[in-house]
Amino acid sequence: MKNLRQKLKSLPFMLMACIVLTSCNDLLEENDGQLATGDLDFTQTDDMILPLVGAYAVTYSRGWEDPLLVGVRGDDVNAGGLGDQPLFAETDLFNYDNGFWMFNQVWVNFYGDILDINNARETIEQYKEFATGDDVALGDQYIAETKVLSGFQHLQMSKLWGDIFIITSTNVEQELDNGVFTKEEVMLYISNLMDEAIPFLPDARPNERTDLAGGVTKYTALAIKAMANLELENYQLVADATGEIINSNKFMLYPDFYELFKKPGQLSNENLFELQFSDFNSDSGPVSNHLYAPFGPSSWDPLVETASGGWGFYEPSLKFIKFMIDRGEQTRLVTSVNFTPRGIEEIMEDPGYTTLPNYISNVTLDGDVFNNYPRAMFGSGKHYLPSNQLTTGRNDYGSGKNFIVIRYAEILLMYAEALTRGASGNGISADQAVNMVRSRVGMPSLSGVTAQDVMDEKYAELAMEWGIRYFDMIRLNEFSELSYEGRTFTEDDEFLPYPQEQLDLLPLE
Repeated sequence: MKNLRQKLKSLPFMLMACIVLTSCNDLLEENDGQLATGDLDFTQTDDMILPLVGAYAVTYSRGWEDPLLVGVRGDDVNAGGLGDQPLFAETDLFNYDNGFWMFNQVWVNFYGDILDINNARETIEQYKEFATGDDVALGDQYIAETKVLSGFQHLQMSKLWGDIFIITSTNVEQELDNGVFTKEEVMLYISNLMDEAIPFLPDARPNERTDLAGGVTKYTALAIKAMANLELENYQLVADATGEIINSNKFMLYPDFYELFKKPGQLSNENLFELQFSDFNSDSGPVSNHLYAPFGPSSWDPLVETASGGWGFYEPSLKFIKFMIDRGEQTRLVTSVNFTPRGIEEIMEDPGYTTLPNYISNVTLDGDVFNNYPRAMFGSGKHYLPSNQLTTGRNDYGSGKNFIVIRYAEILLMYAEALTRGASGNGISADQAVNMVRSRVGMPSLSGVTAQDVMDEKYAELAMEWGIRYFDMIRLNEFSELSYEGRTFTEDDEFLPYPQEQLDLLPLE
């Protein structure tokens, strides 16, 4: 395994190696929610990396329903209107049915991952007992990485459901006896967990790591700490954490906003955390992919004729599109939205938008044509991979495309928001942070930016990404923003109800 680690620098290759090799199969085999460790020789500390790779594997293998449920309730996104998932559309309208299979599946996905990550950490701790020399520090690093992965999963869970279980070990019965913790307690736990991890993590960008390229680092942990404290409205800690990232001078915005979300932008200097996938540039054989079909059109004429379409489950909203047109946005609009003829006609039915900019077209910048299809009028451009970037022979929608989770633009805008809400900065100004983001996409500079300016910039920059817009609006009690296109949002709609299957099983109150 030592030679293998020296040869395989890309994490997707490591994950695939872990699937293929027998020793990894033994390690990753599940047994009552835990990894099978009975046959492991913990004195072989060269193998200590294997449970860590397993922790990344479960984190990356997100169900297709996870990002959809996390993001669909914002005013930047609509669910597809027709089809076989009416309760998903009802969720987008804030009409929640706790018997909806997706609620339970996402709950199971995240908690299943947390348990596997905890088990990976406990396995690493068993290896570390026999470690000597540099392997001791390596064990500490690997343990810290599992804490970051666990923190990310808890963050998503609490944003969706508010009060949740905090799971810190594989002793599930004991953890459940502790009951659920409030959202505030969960966010504080995540912030403290990142503080525990940071001293042991690489002081590098994820793409600078040579052991597990793209793996989490000190700056990923700082970003998650900032996100947890943003939910707590502890803006000084947000400014401190994001300011440390900015002052590291390690990160920069990828120059081409459109290509950032395509293959050229993968593992760029902008990305602090991304779920990695690959078809290994081969037309056949093993593949590690996210299922992007829910984001894709069910009817299109791709430049590469063999490329498959999708389901149309995730649609940029008319409100967002008109907001972007009103701002004079071009680059971010055509990157974020794939238009259909029907969608263009729908925009133009509004008397204020009878004449549209000529860059609004149902033909993408790469020449793929989006036709009309029943479920949606628009497609999510940030989840679109041009057909001409598919590996020859790999025709699944988005095959081989990474899934960006945290990027430097969000760090800059969280920093700017914190400063406009009263925090003290430790480096650049709020104006500078916002204008760096605007400059990349050809938008003019602002001076004296306000909190509202920052929120507008976050809307334009981060739409369709991990529910950022929705969670911003509920944090700020901007319920009127979420009451759009026939929807009515109230404070009672903030969190999803606990899944009925979990109420039947667990001590949830």
